[in-house]
Amino acid sequence: MTMMQPGSTGADRVMTALIAGLEIEFGRGAGEGLARRFLSAEDAEFRWDARISERWLGSYESGDEENSVLDRVVICGWLDATWFAATMIVDDDGAAHGMLGCRAFDNEEAARRAMADAH
Repeated sequence: MTMMQPGSTGADRVMTALIAGLEIEFGRGAGEGLARRFLSAEDAEFRWDARISERWLGSYESGDEENSVLDRVVICGWLDATWFAATMIVDDDGAAHGMLGCRAFDNEEAARRAMADAH
């Protein structure tokens, strides 16, 4: 399960859409400041949307009977001008349920290397 996009396309799309939506709702100039708050509150979902590639790591045992079929997936992406690699909890519909960890990197190569080394 690998998805490839050019370097900053995913994150630019996510941030642009978020800021545009917030400016429509709250007025011009408010979007970027509010986007930072949204990013911190919904970090896992935004990182999942900004992923450039992903790799399945295995099943995730949830104590919750309702969400018994979950997977661990490592992703690599670009969000808010930073490369990252993160381990996500994802359901069988492809929706992020949480993030187990995330590391920031100076460049794409380092983020992809961290993704490849994840287990």
